[in-house]
Amino acid sequence: MRDDYLQEARKKVDDPYVLVNVVSQRVKQLKRGSRPLVESLEKLAPEDLALREIIEGKISFEHVLVEPPEYPRRGLASWSSAA
Repeated sequence: MRDDYLQEARKKVDDPYVLVNVVSQRVKQLKRGSRPLVESLEKLAPEDLALREIIEGKISFEHVLVEPPEYPRRGLASWSSAA
């Protein structure tokens, strides 16, 4: 993975964990046959293509916060009667 691409992509996606997930999902798509969204004069690895796509704003993502489900609380009496 090219360090210069990685540094540029970090300016677009500030959370490194999110960047890794976005790049890995896009690499999977590219390896399955998706066409690159950017043109390059040189042969780039799928990881570098994904980074270039992020740098050029061709890939978007959104943070989705999922609330954990609420389960009914059980008191100690419920646990002892279940045994």
